[in-house]
Amino acid sequence: MSTHKHHTGLIDRYRDRLPVSANTRIISLNEGNTPLIQLYNIPRLIGKDVDIYVKFEGLNPTGSFKDRGMTMAVTKAVEEGSQAIICASTGNTSAAAAAYAARAGIKAFVLIPDGKIAQGKLAQTLMYGAEIIQINGNFDKGMALVKEIADHAPVTIVNSINPYRIDGQKTAAFEIVDDLGFAPDYHCLPVGNAGNITAYWKGYKEYATDRVCSTRPVMCGYQAAGAAPFLAGHPIEDPETIATAIRIGNPQSWDYAWAAQKESGGWFEKFTDEQILAAQKMLSQYEGIFCEPASAASLAGALHDIALGNIPEGSKIVCTLTGNGLKDPDTAIAQCAAAHPVTIEATLDAVKRAILDCL
Repeated sequence: MSTHKHHTGLIDRYRDRLPVSANTRIISLNEGNTPLIQLYNIPRLIGKDVDIYVKFEGLNPTGSFKDRGMTMAVTKAVEEGSQAIICASTGNTSAAAAAYAARAGIKAFVLIPDGKIAQGKLAQTLMYGAEIIQINGNFDKGMALVKEIADHAPVTIVNSINPYRIDGQKTAAFEIVDDLGFAPDYHCLPVGNAGNITAYWKGYKEYATDRVCSTRPVMCGYQAAGAAPFLAGHPIEDPETIATAIRIGNPQSWDYAWAAQKESGGWFEKFTDEQILAAQKMLSQYEGIFCEPASAASLAGALHDIALGNIPEGSKIVCTLTGNGLKDPDTAIAQCAAAHPVTIEATLDAVKRAILDCL
């Protein structure tokens, strides 16, 4: 008889490590349980003896890691009697908030920056039925408004200042340890609002405290050069990067992220849009994994630090890929010459010549 258990979401899987009771109505889309994929071709390509795994969060229900936090945030909002949620977003949070609100049967309000959201994310938010409020301003201005409006309207904030978001997101660290049987030596991830580096560190610390694993990884946070407040040491007034998911100048989890970096012995670094896009393309073309641009900052950073020796050979590394490449198709298409292929005659000879020309 099969002992296979249907995955019913991260709250069910880690219920004893999350602030829910037996009577809590769980709002879930069966998120979590995302694949931890070992890279084979890229380590060979760079000629380094390292084990690199990617935690592909782009395979969550709405295509990003935000679902982990949103299942908890919306579950607790409903438990507390809320009829509406609100968030500021560069796209992924709005998509997740809208989806989980629809699942719960409550209203979602999202503030997005005018013209600064990838089309895939906007399409999701529209289809899930959220009330979209577009503002003349960036994410940071939207976040400031959301924090103010909560005092004037009956809505629950579901950005990562909501502690339940961090509780949900920490489960990704649990899954990594459960899959590998140990904590990695280094964990590399993109940093925008900094809730994710906060959450992973919280998860690793909890598992280490409870002796599920014996070590904790060095946390390496990577930012876009045009949106790198952790490198500047202060908020950035007008952040700019093609990696829209991390186009944030005033991270809400500032203190927690610094704590994760310092406690783990890690560091922050920044990369240009060109470096981030090159890593995105490398991951797609050498490993068959398509992530959105911001996600690729984790691989760009890992490869940079491996090359410099900051991450030594023999290391086991996990890179978080925060979102699916289909979130931002326009940026992907713009990088590819094959997006505008030459048309040939519909004959066997013409097709054969086209194939042989490429071999």
